[in-house]
Amino acid sequence: MKRLLPLLLILPLAGFRPAPLPPPVAPDAPVRMTLVDRDRGTELRSYPADGHRWVAGERGHRYAVRLYNDSPRRVLVVLSVDGINAISGEDADPSQTGYVLNPGQSADITGWRKSQDEVAQFVFSSPGGSYASRTGRPDNVGVIGIAVFNEMYRWRPQPRPEPRLRQLPPPAPAAPVAEASASADARASRMEGYAAKSQAPALGTGHGDRETSQVRDTSFERASRSPAQVAELRYDSARNLRARGIVLDAPSRLPREPQAFPNRYVPDPPAR
Repeated sequence: MKRLLPLLLILPLAGFRPAPLPPPVAPDAPVRMTLVDRDRGTELRSYPADGHRWVAGERGHRYAVRLYNDSPRRVLVVLSVDGINAISGEDADPSQTGYVLNPGQSADITGWRKSQDEVAQFVFSSPGGSYASRTGRPDNVGVIGIAVFNEMYRWRPQPRPEPRLRQLPPPAPAAPVAEASASADARASRMEGYAAKSQAPALGTGHGDRETSQVRDTSFERASRSPAQVAELRYDSARNLRARGIVLDAPSRLPREPQAFPNRYVPDPPAR
């Protein structure tokens, strides 16, 4: 019987070649990222606060990073968890290896990659019990990020239009010294309030049990050295998010369609 290849792809580390950028497609956010609580079957809602997006996790629960490729072409996603590349275990950098998603594809990344067949599950843990802390790298615990690259393709350059002069708007009048001083005082007051309500992080990402997650290598040539998109999600306990003034909604269970074959493998028989 012919073996079917998995859809999720992994990219080996490769160099870059300068190339002209193709016409932009979904330049702001070709990829959407959410977190899924696997024990509850719940996609965790994110909340804006302090210039970031936050999600509330629960210690001991397994989670997945869910990626949606909304663009009409392949993209490479370099995934950082607590400042560590989730595939290689290196201090994360956009130039490193990542996952390749086909046009319109979604994928759940469920753990630290151990091989082409296995991952160690992502589990919400204490900060000290996180994989980052246990490997001596605790500084970035509590943040998950992606760097997204478009794929290079060959295209014929179009004639450039003639430049047109554009009249710049007049400069805005300078603010009076007293007003500028008042603005600085207000900013300082806001920063003091933020420091007062800040909480030490209560969650990290642990190195959980092994599970099957198959990938295969593929080739991918980046359209540019710099990522087309960089996005972050910060996570913490519900208590700490409330301390930041975030009002949390009750979690809603993901819709589940009936399945003709709900179990993939044969379960153990009941104990006698």
